[in-house]
Amino acid sequence: MRRPIVLVPACQRQLGSHAWHMAQDKYLHAVLHGAGCMPLLLPALGADADLEAALQIADGVMLTGSASNVDARLYGEEILHPDLPQDLARDATTLPLIRTALARQLPLFAICRGFQEVNVALGGSLHQAVHAVPGMLDHRENVLDPLARQYAPAHRIKLMPDGLLGGESEMMVNSLHGQGIARLADGLLVEALADDGLVEAYTVASAAGFTLAVQWHPEWQVEDHPQSMLLFGAFGQACRDYQEQQRRKKE
Repeated sequence: MRRPIVLVPACQRQLGSHAWHMAQDKYLHAVLHGAGCMPLLLPALGADADLEAALQIADGVMLTGSASNVDARLYGEEILHPDLPQDLARDATTLPLIRTALARQLPLFAICRGFQEVNVALGGSLHQAVHAVPGMLDHRENVLDPLARQYAPAHRIKLMPDGLLGGESEMMVNSLHGQGIARLADGLLVEALADDGLVEAYTVASAAGFTLAVQWHPEWQVEDHPQSMLLFGAFGQACRDYQEQQRRKKE
């Protein structure tokens, strides 16, 4: 049997005179070697994307992190820091993709920006600058640090008892984000919180299968981190289960 196919929505970037659709290798590597699935890039085509056509061949969806912010106007606010990167083409692709994938009960794994996208797609809102909110920690990385330090464990998170992440009561995670959840969308269940109360992980209550969103970066050097391998392993198994369910429906 073929490897399950995982759609990975691309970011749109302007390089020189041309627009590019791209995703970082660390995410594709984690899908391939952590989940045991085949990543397939979905270009950020917005309204021109035929999501039904793409999802007909997909066994799962993974939403990556990115340097760009989700457009604040999508949750009813003005953009406070227009100097920070935006990616309107990705927003226009991922938000309807999220809603369609959930309706089809596809396994969904969302990381960092993807974590924020799911919340916005389902009606939630974001802090545009977590560090500027009274009582909140600064969750950003130092971009001048080497990558090993940027992706090193930065703070602990408290795990919800009997949640999907279960087992331990807390764990250490890396932290490389400026935005974070302000209002959690209806139907999302908190799986983990930072010490300042910021939501760090959640699941979708109505989803029958695997749907997990995390604010940290488990894809980073995934094979060197047992906890990250467990997350990607569970996602990969969910994709294989979905693939088998679809095969049986066609028999």
